[in-house]
Amino acid sequence: MKHRQWILGALLAAGCAAAQAQWVWKDANNVRHLSDQPPPPSVPASRILKAPRGQMPDLRKELAEQPTSANASVAIPAPAAPARTPLSTAERNAEFNKRRAEGAQQAEQAAAQARNKAATAAACDGARSNLRVLESGIRIAAADRNGERVFLDDAQKAEQVRRNRDALAAHCPQ
Repeated sequence: MKHRQWILGALLAAGCAAAQAQWVWKDANNVRHLSDQPPPPSVPASRILKAPRGQMPDLRKELAEQPTSANASVAIPAPAAPARTPLSTAERNAEFNKRRAEGAQQAEQAAAQARNKAATAAACDGARSNLRVLESGIRIAAADRNGERVFLDDAQKAEQVRRNRDALAAHCPQ
């Protein structure tokens, strides 16, 4: 039993040691190589993809050592945009509350627009109905300041018809 544990421990230790010193690079033919030994000196530092901790060559030094005419043709990649740090729970909650408030405000605006549209439609229906009654030719009665009923003459009816038509033209779609 102890012999088996010793073998298992030796295998684990050997596997860990091999995994720590890994080099990955691409050669001139773009073939990927994996090794526990560094690449040959003929491999430029720009083709080394992975090196053990602290052994990765500095690409800036390599570019500085090249002739100036070569530097002009070598494109140095622009630094990537800074990674966005994950938001804290409080920040995510604040953003959620902001979105929820904006949604509620938009819903209230949509409801107000719907109420206004319904009120306009009802007012237009009433104005059309009044116009039909005025143009029907029947006698129209109204109450005066004392509350007594008075009948509209033709000039007063014509004035009421003109006002209704103007209101319909200005506020109601046909």
